[in-house]
Formats: sequence, C-alpha cells, structure tokens
Amino acid sequence: MRSVALAVAAMALLLAGCGSSNPGTSSTEQDVKMNMQEAADRADTLLDGTFAAIKPAVQWTPTYTVPAECYVDRDRTVMTIISEQRRAAFLGVVERYWKSKGYELVDVSANGLAANFKTEDGFQLQVLVGAHGQAHFSVTTPCVEESDVSAPSSPPAGPDYSQQEVPAPNVHSDFWSASEPIPSSSPSRT
Repeated sequence: MRSVALAVAAMALLLAGCGSSNPGTSSTEQDVKMNMQEAADRADTLLDGTFAAIKPAVQWTPTYTVPAECYVDRDRTVMTIISEQRRAAFLGVVERYWKSKGYELVDVSANGLAANFKTEDGFQLQVLVGAHGQAHFSVTTPCVEESDVSAPSSPPAGPDYSQQEVPAPNVHSDFWSASEPIPSSSPSRT
C-alpha cells in the first residue's frame, strides 16, 4: 500500500491549487440529495464508465474507499504498464472521454501527468500517471448525508490487491506498454 499512498500523495501535490479537495462549497453541490453509499455508488459508476472508455482495456484493482466527514473517495490503481511513450495517449483517452460526458476540466499538472475534472453535480475525478507508468484514478464525492459505505460492487479487472500492498504495474499490454510513441497517422483509439 506504500506505493499507492505515495501516488495518492503525489496526486494531491500535483493537483494542489486545482480547487477544494473538500467538496460541498458550490450551490450545485449543496443541492445533491444522496447519502454516502449512494454517492459511492455514483463514484463507482463514473469509474466504470471511464475504464470502459479505455481501449484497449487495462487491468485495474480497487485501492481505497475513504469515507470522510461528509464525502467519500473511491480509488482504483491500473496494473497495466503504461510506457513513458504512451502516457500522453492514455491521458488523452481519459480526458476526451471525460470532456465528452460534459465534465469540466479543473486543472492539469505542470508535467501533464495528472488532471482533475468535475461533474455538474460536484463529483471530482482525478487521474495521475505515477512511477513506473502506474495510473491512479480517484473520485471524490460532494458533501452528502452521512451513512455506512460498503466496498465497491464492481469486480476488479485482474487480481484484487485491495486488501494488500499494491505492487508496481505488472501487466504487459502490446499497446499501452509499447516502447515507441503512437504514430501520428494512427487512427484514434477512442
């Protein structure tokens, strides 16, 4: 879990200044009428849609579910190796999908390896490609009514590391792990 904790900390640093990490400040967010479990389920749906848009598909494992005072974080870690030459393409697929859903771009890190988006109903989506080409996704819900929160219902795509230390990415993809950049004449992968 140490590598995941470091990646989450790096994501927080990269996205510092992107807006409040504590949701619940705008009038739209205050109008969200759901409890923490319902918000966590919506976060799972947002993550499921994002991973369905990534082609070719990648393997991932759930990492954290963090219920806080009035919001929930749901995190997933990609186990497929994203090579240095393919990281921009990977992030491009994610960003194009999020923009196509009408999510607002809040900020992109200076190095281009992290992005923060926000849905109309106040859910914050973050993506970060960290050390060794490991991608991390996080959804933070807006402030909602307190309730119990169960584990995510979506099964992992690959081994489940949610109850143990998440290793470095260890799944090779002929596309995402390739050592050459995508040719400019290549058709779009989305």
